[in-house]
Amino acid sequence: MDYGMTAELEDFRAEVRAFVKANAPAIAPKAGVRTAEDAEELALLKDWTRKLFDAGYVGESWPERFGGQGNPESMEREVIVGEELARGRTPAAVQGASKLVSNALLDYGTEEQRKAFLPGIRSGELIFCQLFSEPSSGSDLASLRTKALRTDDGGFRISGQKVWTTNGQWADYGYLLARTDPEASKHRGISAFIIDMRLPGVEVRPLREMTGTSDFNEVFLDNVEVGPDALIGDLNQGWVIANSSLGHERSAVAASAARLQQNVSALVDLAKKVTRNGRPAIEDGAVLDKLGQLTASVEALSAMVYANVSRWSRKTERVFDGPMAKLFFSELGVEIARFALELSGEAGVLVERDPNAIDCGRWQDEFLYARAYTIAGGSSEIMRNIIAERGLSMPR
Repeated sequence: MDYGMTAELEDFRAEVRAFVKANAPAIAPKAGVRTAEDAEELALLKDWTRKLFDAGYVGESWPERFGGQGNPESMEREVIVGEELARGRTPAAVQGASKLVSNALLDYGTEEQRKAFLPGIRSGELIFCQLFSEPSSGSDLASLRTKALRTDDGGFRISGQKVWTTNGQWADYGYLLARTDPEASKHRGISAFIIDMRLPGVEVRPLREMTGTSDFNEVFLDNVEVGPDALIGDLNQGWVIANSSLGHERSAVAASAARLQQNVSALVDLAKKVTRNGRPAIEDGAVLDKLGQLTASVEALSAMVYANVSRWSRKTERVFDGPMAKLFFSELGVEIARFALELSGEAGVLVERDPNAIDCGRWQDEFLYARAYTIAGGSSEIMRNIIAERGLSMPR
């Protein structure tokens, strides 16, 4: 169900859906937010990114001189694009950190920085990775330890370690947070940088995950020297810049909710294919009850997301709106994937992509990745704390 959509927006949805069907790259669908598995797939994703920007489906809020339409109030349209990409099981643009850094540059960057990087982001030629998280400062980002020390020429020498870096092995540049004032409070002594991932002292080590792929990386920074033009905004303004760029990501959960809607639909199909006691599983009362509960939960999540979009449009959003939707989505995704494996019976424990198997490994991939969402972007524990403290006014 689509909530609060005007006829004009529904026409836009039909347009996007047709575009996705006609232009989607030939890349096998995967669960979650994944990186390219090889150079050939990366080329397809870059070309797809360019097409989405050229069509105006991404970057609409950018100023016209940088290829956008100068429409900052395009939230509903962003939500529709995200939903249609999800429903088409089509990858989004190769953005992630590229979208974050473009928002940072548009809000805080110099004109030279915008001219140097924004065209390449739009064309898909430049890929950024996000160098925020560290081994000892995951959900508590402000406790990061990577240091950027001033050099005699006004530049910086950066040392530290980052982790959970999506696209690190493919990135041309990194959007980095580092501590520039160790004497200041932890939120006030951080600065934001653009760092060339090919500089001496940058080492990227892909992490092999239980999905069998390497979507995340460790990044080691050993006395990496950057010029003064690598700094985004003012010195020690990094925390403000990072939160501002992340604040533009309100549409992400909307696309994720659409993916869960699609998964529940696929779950119903699975229940029709597999058998229990010689009969289709969907004829089992307990299975029907579970499918009904999951369907209702996904619709409730979708309604919550659209309510958040409406509040954002009216500038009345609450600090706990995003955490509520994120927590709901993360935990529900695990529940859906787990039930799919339970329905699959013995075949649910197999990870081989047997073309003759039901759904050919889809649910195993969904299950193995789903747990990552309960950690990435703020763990479920952190989300519960925000909801409790800022939404329910409970004590710390």
